[in-house]
Amino acid sequence: MLRVGGLGALGLSLPQLLAARDAQAASRVAGVVRPSGGKARSCIVLFLMGGPPQHSTWDPKPEAPAEVKGEIGSIATKVAGLQVGELMPGLAANAHRLAVLRAVSTRDNAHSSSGYYMLTGHPHLPMNAENANPGAPNNWPYLGAVVQQLTENPGNLPSCVRLPMHIFNTDGSIWPGQDGGFLARSSNPWLFRCEPASANYRIPEFSLPVEVPADRLTGRHALLRQFNRQLDAAQRLGALENYDGITQRAFDLLSSPQARQAFHIELESAETRERYGHSQFGQSCLLARRLIEAGVHLVHVNWFRGPDEPSDAPCWDSHARETKRLKEVLIPPWDRAFSALLEDLAERSMLDETLVVCMAEFGRTPRFNGNAGRDHWGPVFSIALGGGGVQGGIVHGASDRLGAYPKDGLVRPEDITATIFHCLGYSADSTLRDPQGRDFAVSHGDILHAIL
Repeated sequence: MLRVGGLGALGLSLPQLLAARDAQAASRVAGVVRPSGGKARSCIVLFLMGGPPQHSTWDPKPEAPAEVKGEIGSIATKVAGLQVGELMPGLAANAHRLAVLRAVSTRDNAHSSSGYYMLTGHPHLPMNAENANPGAPNNWPYLGAVVQQLTENPGNLPSCVRLPMHIFNTDGSIWPGQDGGFLARSSNPWLFRCEPASANYRIPEFSLPVEVPADRLTGRHALLRQFNRQLDAAQRLGALENYDGITQRAFDLLSSPQARQAFHIELESAETRERYGHSQFGQSCLLARRLIEAGVHLVHVNWFRGPDEPSDAPCWDSHARETKRLKEVLIPPWDRAFSALLEDLAERSMLDETLVVCMAEFGRTPRFNGNAGRDHWGPVFSIALGGGGVQGGIVHGASDRLGAYPKDGLVRPEDITATIFHCLGYSADSTLRDPQGRDFAVSHGDILHAIL
């Protein structure tokens, strides 16, 4: 009865979330954390699930044969000599804020195993393993879990948040590389499943049922305190005492204006919401900016995979009708949201202290297939970074004339994670300790000093 009389009666899962955070804090044992001098206080990761084609985005090949360059042309950007796909006018205008990496390679053509490599900085064993799931030997912690271990929690909010959903395989199972891995489940970043562009948007963990207004919540809190005071001291030792503390913080979180308002995207002006676009990805980017403002250190935004996605080409996995999907479904909302995020952060004087990374698990094949699409391609693709100590207006690395293989400036996923940690103030040779007491370096890559 006491358990139901607490937050359980409100239909909330906050106590479980807070209990996990407690366990995480108790298990956080740093090895040696070395400062890097990086200037970023926070990071936003935009993950384009499925893999966008480099040829129509960051690495157009106007001189290549028609079956390679495709129907989407290129346009000039604000940076002299830099061209991007013609469907990216917003990002073209913000190219001076971005460093484009055109020779990223995983050498892995499977979504989940290549994605694991990008999200952790460690290659999957074996490579090219489609529909892979979490578990040994592929249990290296997600980069956000590492950041969460290196960073103290910002007040009531978690250090790392993922939204609006996790990344999953075609069969519905979860990709590896999104959790705490061998750091244990208590290190898992918080996942908030939401649809911020929907009219009925809400985050269940931070929402009260209609029948429980704020004054009734306060009354229940007082009643719970009264029950607890009447319990025998011996009964309150151990687990029950811990439960009471967790419940107290759950109430604190629900009653904290800063924590709750961070998720209230409706507080933004109509103009601001329109600026990001009313796609799920656009509103998720806006929500990410609000969470960073509220003190969250890393927000990971996944491209939303809704129920209406075609099975033969879901999200950016453009095996069929690529040109049509790029024009009508994919690039315009991405270009609008990403460019709005960069401009909004700059206008709020937040971009210098916020690293923004836009990446995916791989790119697409140089040539189109028989279904007017491109297939998986891990040998070379492009990503972009901006803010947080990154030098804007530059291109690092190059692919060959067909956009098929690296030509120079090869970048591996471990180099990306090392650079992210560096920008956030943590040297890549900093170490953490796993639950078995073994120290491990947070990254084995090389910092990309050329873009800093």
